[in-house]
Amino acid sequence: MSAFPEITLVRHGETAWSLSGQHTGRSDIPLTANGEAAARALAPRLDGLSVSAVWSSPSQRARNTCALAGFGEGAVIKPDLAEWDYGAYEGITTKEILSKRPGWQLFRDGCPNGEAAADVGARADRIIAELRQANTPILIFSSSHFLRVLGARWLGLPPQDGSRFILDTTSICVLGYEHDLTEPVIRRWNQK
Repeated sequence: MSAFPEITLVRHGETAWSLSGQHTGRSDIPLTANGEAAARALAPRLDGLSVSAVWSSPSQRARNTCALAGFGEGAVIKPDLAEWDYGAYEGITTKEILSKRPGWQLFRDGCPNGEAAADVGARADRIIAELRQANTPILIFSSSHFLRVLGARWLGLPPQDGSRFILDTTSICVLGYEHDLTEPVIRRWNQK
């Protein structure tokens, strides 16, 4: 246990599109039955976690994961926690995108009519500023690509470096500090 506040991140449970690999940004896709079961299974994994606030993306997949894990009451919806806006690539798999745009990489190239990594990074930076100002343990429910950018920005890395982190559905990560509040670290990542 750290003497400094820890930020616990939870990726939402499985959806039909996370299962098929379709980019799910602003489409409000519900959890599958497996996703709901995995969200309920988060409760014992998070048992004993002491937080002063719970924040969630506005998506139903994040909000329902939060509620099924036992943290829905009092959760604060933060629009900046929304998943990457995939614009023209919403609902399309990477394989389909690459067939029309060879060499495309989300974190490098962004999405037409959607967000670039810098846009997602700016939202992550606003969340980090709020977290650092609160200076208290907080639990966050959101989506994979946003949380990957958040992890990169927590460390002071460019938003594009979120490509170096992977997140499975209902995985848990913990952001924190090492020696003092000027040394942000990732304490745990992608725990199942």
